[in-house]
Amino acid sequence: MTKPYLLIAAGGTGGHMFPAQALTEAMLQKGWRVRLSTDARGARYTSGFPHSTEIVEASSATFARGGLAAKALVGPKIAAGVTGMAVQMMRDRPDVVVGFGGYPSIPALGAATMLKIPRMIHEQNGILGRVNQLFATRVSQVACGIWPTDLPEGARGVHTGNPVRAAVLERAAAGYIPPGDYPMSILVMGGSQGARILSDVVPGAIAALPDALRDHIRVAHQARDEDGERVTAFYADHGIRAEVKPFFQDVPRRMSDAQLVISRSGASSVADISVIGRPSILIPFAAAAGDHQTANARGLVQAGGAIMIPENLLDVSALTEQITAVLTNPEAAQKMAHAALSTGAPDATERLVHLVEDLAQKETA
Repeated sequence: MTKPYLLIAAGGTGGHMFPAQALTEAMLQKGWRVRLSTDARGARYTSGFPHSTEIVEASSATFARGGLAAKALVGPKIAAGVTGMAVQMMRDRPDVVVGFGGYPSIPALGAATMLKIPRMIHEQNGILGRVNQLFATRVSQVACGIWPTDLPEGARGVHTGNPVRAAVLERAAAGYIPPGDYPMSILVMGGSQGARILSDVVPGAIAALPDALRDHIRVAHQARDEDGERVTAFYADHGIRAEVKPFFQDVPRRMSDAQLVISRSGASSVADISVIGRPSILIPFAAAAGDHQTANARGLVQAGGAIMIPENLLDVSALTEQITAVLTNPEAAQKMAHAALSTGAPDATERLVHLVEDLAQKETA
């Protein structure tokens, strides 16, 4: 019997590629044949995909980059990509097409729409990206990594959650030690963009805590290379035990050990916090497209698992007040941890698998 065939289309960023990789691994284990459609930029992120994944590059482009000449070629490049992908699909018809966002997913989704092949998209953030916005009403369903997700009228949203790394799953629902009169940990995470404000404000906010509280705190702080030296020096000058690095390889362990997480609200960070289940103070990146980080934080905040401080309201006194509120109230912190956990989706990959299988069955029914 011929193996069922899944075509996955994803743009060239980790945010798009990670859930695409998770679904690829799961569907291969289910006995499906999987092909990934991306572009040259996306192909650089495919080293982690299983070797049995077929990788194809499709012609695509975006109006967001390049000068006038490059923008003039966007339409023809996309048209060529859609046409080429349609020809491939007519020769080797997928059972299901899944798009994970990014402009390189346009050719596959466009061709699947023309040929009426069962299709769906996965959106990692609480606000649809431009490409997913374009196709949201042209697919059977939108698998939503964040819930709720703002969807256009007529789009059918299904909450799946965002797939998380195996190391995070190993720490899922790890027991939470509420704050108390003993050593406590704060994990500070800033995304690759916009982390400077956390380095500007967080150290001062921790230094301003009451002495009795501050003396029990140790900090793991992710800071950009250019900020690391001054952040390290500030903590040392104020007698605060801190480890400052541009990246921690063991974030899941550090998060599970933490009494409090202070973080941007990127989709993957929110997913990790909710799957492990930790109280958090979230500072959405104000410059994120469509303010999607605010939307990402919404579910955790509404559930009572997180406190959100808009970037324009973030200062030392405001952050000190919120840190104190969490770390001086063990019962409330414990409730926040449980609330965060209630929003998690450790089975996000399995939910995506079921949606794909259901689509394929409807096609053959």
